[in-house]
Amino acid sequence: MSDQPTSGPSSAKSLFGTENNPSHIMPAKLTLDSKIKFRCHPEVSCFTACCGNINITLTPFDILRLRKHLKMAAPEFIHQYTTPVFLEKTDMPGVRIKLTEENRCPFVTPTGCTVYASRPTTCRYYPVGMANFHERSDEDAEKATDQQFFFLIKEPHCKGHEESKEWTIREWRADQGVDVCDEMNKDWMALVMRRKSFGPQASLSEKAQRMFFMTSTDLDQFRRFVFESSFLDTYQIDPEELDRIREDDIALMHFSFRYLASSLFGTQDLPIKAEKIQAKAAEIKKKQSEIEGKADSTYDELKSIRDNMLAELNSKKQ
Repeated sequence: MSDQPTSGPSSAKSLFGTENNPSHIMPAKLTLDSKIKFRCHPEVSCFTACCGNINITLTPFDILRLRKHLKMAAPEFIHQYTTPVFLEKTDMPGVRIKLTEENRCPFVTPTGCTVYASRPTTCRYYPVGMANFHERSDEDAEKATDQQFFFLIKEPHCKGHEESKEWTIREWRADQGVDVCDEMNKDWMALVMRRKSFGPQASLSEKAQRMFFMTSTDLDQFRRFVFESSFLDTYQIDPEELDRIREDDIALMHFSFRYLASSLFGTQDLPIKAEKIQAKAAEIKKKQSEIEGKADSTYDELKSIRDNMLAELNSKKQ
């Protein structure tokens, strides 16, 4: 399977982009009601041929489903089946599937995919790609417009396009579970695209990178961070939501995206407790007072030195 674009809300390119090798993308914009002919099954001569020489970036939802399917803890899954990568040419760390020595997906066999029910978003999209352009006016944010379209990827080895099965793009997406993946991935991808929009002149601290990676790959560790650190002393969280994220991984995943938006980009997705804001303001005021005090002390010291020098010069003149 080749990579295919499914971009986030602020870019035409994506975590699953083919911008470096677009030659197999058909030059036609498709809609949800456009029809395609495609079917993949064990009887096609190219079956599983697309599962080698691939670059599949995993989203948090992909990681969650795969490790649950394999009954593995997140650190074990990440170590055994993935390799690190930076997302969308930014400094945001992520992972992609680690290929075998034969340059094949570790989950594929001659009879098919062993994790098919929990396969990644990229695999579900193929051979359809999606681009989502987001255009906004700096003068008027309300005039922002989105343009979404789809396209078809045809690679020479793929015989699935010769099958007679006809679908609309809408039907294909529903059949492959793409709609669910897009809904689960959109807030995380929005974070990546927001970071990308800042350009190379901005950078994340190492602490921020570690937090982003941990939150994106290991929900169990993030849950411990929420409930076993000073997190709940800092953020104002509804008790009902706390009950949900204590047990529900999907709820926790969505909560983690809100936390990242707030901590990395200063959004208001996760409000800080009033007393914490007041304490921080008091801390800043105290530091300002200390700085002002040091400045006054330095000024007085310099003034004293100057006065002594003037007095010494006057004494010599006399």
